[in-house]
Amino acid sequence: MTSINNPVSFHFSTRLDTYQSQVENACRDMRDKRILDRLWNRDHTLWKPEPDEIHNRLGWLQSAETMSGELARLREFARDVHSAGYTHALLLGMGGSSLAPAVFAHLPFSSSERLLKLSVLDSTDPNTVSTYTHALDPARTLFLVSSKSGTTVETLSLFKHFYNQVAAVVETHDVGRHFVAITDPDSPLAALATQYDFREVFLADPHVGGRYAALSHFGLVPAALVGVDLSRLFDHMEQMRQRCRADGEIELNPGAHLGAILGELALLGRDKVTLLASSSLHPFGAWVEQLLAESTGKEGKGLIPILHEPLGLPSVYGNDRLFVHLSMHQDDEAQVDHILDEIAKAGHPVVHLHLGDPYEIGEQFFLWEMATALAAYRLEINPFDQPNVEAAKQRTRDAVKTFSDTGTLPDESPAATYDGMRLYGSVTADSPEAALNAFLAQSAPGDYVALQAYLPLSIDVDLTDQPSPELSMSMRETTEIHALLLSICGRIRDKYRLAATFGYGPRYLHSTGQLHKGDAGQGLFIQFTADATDDVPIPDAAGDMAPAMRFSTLEASQAIGDRQALQDAGRRIVRFHLGDRVVEGLRQLNQSLV
Repeated sequence: MTSINNPVSFHFSTRLDTYQSQVENACRDMRDKRILDRLWNRDHTLWKPEPDEIHNRLGWLQSAETMSGELARLREFARDVHSAGYTHALLLGMGGSSLAPAVFAHLPFSSSERLLKLSVLDSTDPNTVSTYTHALDPARTLFLVSSKSGTTVETLSLFKHFYNQVAAVVETHDVGRHFVAITDPDSPLAALATQYDFREVFLADPHVGGRYAALSHFGLVPAALVGVDLSRLFDHMEQMRQRCRADGEIELNPGAHLGAILGELALLGRDKVTLLASSSLHPFGAWVEQLLAESTGKEGKGLIPILHEPLGLPSVYGNDRLFVHLSMHQDDEAQVDHILDEIAKAGHPVVHLHLGDPYEIGEQFFLWEMATALAAYRLEINPFDQPNVEAAKQRTRDAVKTFSDTGTLPDESPAATYDGMRLYGSVTADSPEAALNAFLAQSAPGDYVALQAYLPLSIDVDLTDQPSPELSMSMRETTEIHALLLSICGRIRDKYRLAATFGYGPRYLHSTGQLHKGDAGQGLFIQFTADATDDVPIPDAAGDMAPAMRFSTLEASQAIGDRQALQDAGRRIVRFHLGDRVVEGLRQLNQSLV
């Protein structure tokens, strides 16, 4: 076992078994080739001969300098909105704009100021949008419209919807005061914020890519609103940043050491990075998932993050796993530690990252950014581009155009129809249970399964102070949906010895979608869709009551678009349409995997 300790409380330990020597060789290679010097000097040839999508994406290395002068402004802004009577903040964003804010909303930070309750909405699912709409009091809610490009269709659609909700309850001249933009300079969202007289516009560093932007305005504006002590957070970030500098032994440099482990083990076939995040850190696991998947899943390669499996005994895992345990001091992880000890004894490599205090998340953000960039060097890919993301977006635009021209979405014939469920894809069987198992039987060692759930999400339990009976019922149903998806992942793993994970659509398109189209093609994709029971219109423009389409149409278009993009890339995919019996359908499929 090797171990790196922080002078405060961060602990990083590894049990790499037979892979220890290969990782040491990778560290020596980085030292001999002065890889860290080159990275800190922003040498794009570390990854590719040309600077495109590299030289303008390395601003995260100097976020401390860029943001230090902004901290006082962020604190004052948060106090002002709290004094103005706002009690809740709802962030409208996707991917890099939403995942770090979710971490700040969830972690139990100690602070002298507890300001607003923060929630994150990163879905176009109509039932989910409706639930947030009914749960929040728009008169006391501040809406953070967050998009780096300023063109994200999900974010802009949600903005138009919630603008109209605010306009229905406050004076016309006050509507814009309920909205804040976080975006890049000169983006369409920045212009929109001026047009609608937003309370504030925060212009982020354009040289920081979205998934590397946790410690920029995209993460820190929401953090300030929940009362995070930003100076303390930055102190921890700076500690890790200094430890990841070029000087010193690479084996004692946490970013270089973790990057060597991730990259080298992937080259040796251990590319399923199984993230085991304790309860306090689960949203951070989702942030790491996006960082790894979108940064490395390209050119037929990729680190495949597995986030949603329950922990099992060593016998259920193939030899394609690397385990990473993310834990917080306050969480009881004794049982997890015991099982991981057995997993390590069985020869699987295990990494432990232990935090003693929530503010050490500032260290973790920088650590993983550095490690991912260096793992990409080992894999010989550019960690800052996303060449396959546009495919699903274009297919979605095609579906939306078909709807605009004809009033219906592109037609698709089911392969089979069952009682309350329809099957789409190349697999046919006399029951949905048989169809699911026939699809999974195509798998080979080294494959993985990704569930793509275009289904309602669970909402934050403290989103509303007094949930109505209808809202409480909806929350219970979405909690059961989530539990069933977790169970399906675990049962697939146990029955087929395949790594299995899931993502909610369209959220996953901004997280693992690049990986699904850009990796070596080892994925089996199971898409779940359902009927909308509480649909919501999308206005043509903010303040306009005429709808261009409804959220159900946008969500269905995104499911169609990604499905077609996966088929175009030669991926294996099947779709189960659950109709209006989502829970019953998932239970039925779950039972078939026993």
